[in-house]
Amino acid sequence: MQNAPETSLVGTEYEVEVGPVAHGGHCVARTEGGRVLFVRHALPGERVVARVTEGGEDSRFLRADAVTVLEASKDRVEAPCPYSGPGRCGGCDWQHAKPGAQRRLKGEVIAEQLQRLAGLTPEQAGWDGTVMPAPGDKLPAGEVPAWRTRVQYAIDPEGRAGLRKHRSHEVQPVDHCMIAAPGVTELGIEKQDWPQMATVEAIAATGSHDRQVVLTPRPGGRLPLVELDKPVFVLRVEERDGSVHRVHGRAFVRERADDRTYRVGMGGFWQVHPGAADLLVKAVMQGLLPRKGDMALDLYCGVGLFAGALADRVGDKGAVLGIESGKRAVEDARHNLQDFDRVRIEQGKVESVLPRTGITEVDIVVLDPPRAGAGKQTVRHLASLGARRIAYVACYPAALARDLAYFHESGYRPRTLRAFDLFPMTHHVECVAILEPVAKGA
Repeated sequence: MQNAPETSLVGTEYEVEVGPVAHGGHCVARTEGGRVLFVRHALPGERVVARVTEGGEDSRFLRADAVTVLEASKDRVEAPCPYSGPGRCGGCDWQHAKPGAQRRLKGEVIAEQLQRLAGLTPEQAGWDGTVMPAPGDKLPAGEVPAWRTRVQYAIDPEGRAGLRKHRSHEVQPVDHCMIAAPGVTELGIEKQDWPQMATVEAIAATGSHDRQVVLTPRPGGRLPLVELDKPVFVLRVEERDGSVHRVHGRAFVRERADDRTYRVGMGGFWQVHPGAADLLVKAVMQGLLPRKGDMALDLYCGVGLFAGALADRVGDKGAVLGIESGKRAVEDARHNLQDFDRVRIEQGKVESVLPRTGITEVDIVVLDPPRAGAGKQTVRHLASLGARRIAYVACYPAALARDLAYFHESGYRPRTLRAFDLFPMTHHVECVAILEPVAKGA
């Protein structure tokens, strides 16, 4: 006998008092009957009419949009972007909040994750509770930082460029993305038709005038002739295996940080905010205080950003080992750091490669893991190497908090934690934690 299908509540409206912010760009509210709602386009303390967008009678919680604001927060502003709001573009979460309020909300999320997953207060984490704006992002009211140097446009069935709606494959066509960096906007992606394309990613390097588009055709789709407003390199994503191939121009862009130039190939990872790479290198180096002759690890090293900064500072008698799983990123890292004799880059997953290196002792470590975090196994291995300091760079507060709990179990605690608003208008936030061994007897 089959169970009866769940009764959908999509479209149902509830008048609710909005509670605290939660990780993911929404706030928590409860109906009079006690049902939990995750409400977007709302702010803590507001009274709103929330319309359910996802969930049913048997769901643990419902997702909803605030469609009418009955009592507004003092932190609410009119969203500058015409595509922001219920049922529209899902790229931004906090267009309706003042910039200072956005940073406070992100700080509350970090604090909640630290407490819930690591059992740490801000003071115990060495954090003053603030989220710092990125350089150049303090703008007059109503202006939006144009920070996003990499934008992946989704293409609708008519060939129009846009951005996906929240938790949806549906495309919201746009004629301008306000958070796109000037180098992306000047390409004019939104003014073109893109027949037979699924996505068009635009990349505007901040360390050079290099511009790149990465085209992903629909199944069986043919590449269009790309004629944009500025010179651009063109890459294609292959349908059969997802590999990326050069179509026109160079296969890489040149980025710059810490007075070094880095090659980033085939649409590979680089920090999206133009000020992020320099800011993060500075925060990590100030926290680690590398010394001449140090043995250093750079885990999840990408194209070698932190490895290069470490190599500069540990000198000829020091050594740096970088580990990265992406084949192309490893090739780029080896190219970028070829002038350092005592830098080695190994390809593979950190949890597999690190034990095989035979390294039993290091002085300092940087790790910048993906959103899933490093995990208990890797944290335990790192703790066994006896580093005097470890720098943990995190774009996902939950993963950071989980790993901090594992580090605590293994004898390391945060010395300092700093948070940076490198993703304005969105719920994302970047953190840098500096860890050190717990003193014996402490």
